[in-house]
Amino acid sequence: MLTSNAEIKHNQLNTYLVGGAVRDKLLNRPVKDKDYLVVGASIEQMKSLGYQQVGNDFPVFLHPKTKEEYALARTERKKGQGYTGFSCYFAPDVTIEDDLKRRDLTVNAMAMDDNGNIIDPYNGQQDLNDRILRHVSDAFTEDPLRVLRVARFAARYHKYGFTIADETLELMQTISASGELKSLTPERVWREMQLSLADGGASADIYSGNPEIFFEVLHQCHALAELWPELDILWGIPNPALWHPEICSGTHTMMVLQQAVLQTEPMPEKQNDHKIAIRFAALCHDLGKGLTLENLLPSHKGHEKAGLPLVEKIAKQLKVPVHYKQLALKVCEFHLHCHKAFELKASTLLKMFNQLDIWRKPQEYDYFLMACKSDFLGRLGFEDRPYPQEQYLQAAAKAAREVTAKSFVEQGLQGTLIKAAMAEARLNAIVKVKADYAHLNPTPPKKVVIK
Repeated sequence: MLTSNAEIKHNQLNTYLVGGAVRDKLLNRPVKDKDYLVVGASIEQMKSLGYQQVGNDFPVFLHPKTKEEYALARTERKKGQGYTGFSCYFAPDVTIEDDLKRRDLTVNAMAMDDNGNIIDPYNGQQDLNDRILRHVSDAFTEDPLRVLRVARFAARYHKYGFTIADETLELMQTISASGELKSLTPERVWREMQLSLADGGASADIYSGNPEIFFEVLHQCHALAELWPELDILWGIPNPALWHPEICSGTHTMMVLQQAVLQTEPMPEKQNDHKIAIRFAALCHDLGKGLTLENLLPSHKGHEKAGLPLVEKIAKQLKVPVHYKQLALKVCEFHLHCHKAFELKASTLLKMFNQLDIWRKPQEYDYFLMACKSDFLGRLGFEDRPYPQEQYLQAAAKAAREVTAKSFVEQGLQGTLIKAAMAEARLNAIVKVKADYAHLNPTPPKKVVIK
């Protein structure tokens, strides 16, 4: 706790609120985290006031009472490859203008003093008003991580009308072509993707992003080809117009991600991790289409299983959580089964239920259906179509789950006989549901005429 003398000295520190907190205040958005900048102070001075140093590469301190972060003003100089190859200078003679100049975007290079005055040497307020994401200086190209950060900002603020300045997008393309993106650790790349996938939805108090914009921007600046080429290649690969009026597989995947956001909006905050898993599965569901031979296009027979190794590859490459990968694999392999549910035999449904392990993972089965529904709705003109397959498959799964071993044990059956009897009972339960729901079987869509 600060002593009275220390409090007086603390009040004499030249401190500013900086970065995202200033940006969001000016946008009248809720401020999640507050970061403070201290100009003209030294490490020894901060420690004498009771601040706890937590940064090694450059001095960041925790306030003794509030535990908010206070960083000394600093400049950076590129000395190596990647986003960690910088040397920092943080002596008391570093000015606030010097510190703000090293930041990524003009809208993030503003500060606010204790009286609410805005320090804006790089016209961040003008860009904020014009809804432009613009780099502060050419030093932007020194940090490859900024490509992903700008893509994430573009996604997060898309609903506010923000776009990336042409000259900034050109610099992002320059970074992508430089090979510097390869220096990013898998954990850092996944972290940016995960943060983007977490944004969006009516229940989000802080962020309301469009994660599809994140991936579209990465594709546009050629970064996606470096970081996830199996996804990037989908742009330009055609689909049959009857089922995909949008034609392009990349466009379709982004539309599916949009629908996955809408499908997961009502989920409570405590299920955010599951929301991300569903959205990641949406991204992965059609990866196999990138392997279709050109002479077979626009048909993609067998793309479901063809995509499984590609899901495994990206999950290993980016160290994606295992439960994300497991859901993505199931959606990749069985999404067409879900769409064609009314056409499948009861025995085929039972086999799918076993492979999905709906007996031990009923909640994951719900997420599977949400992702598959997103795939169906994520097509041009399909957004408001009914999807009775969801209701039918939920009813079939419920009926099958109600079959337990208890009654067969009471009949005196043992071992494999119990297993066989349960399988037969589950099959009969699915047959009954199939008959009950036959009236919901959707008719094939009318042929779409592209104008």
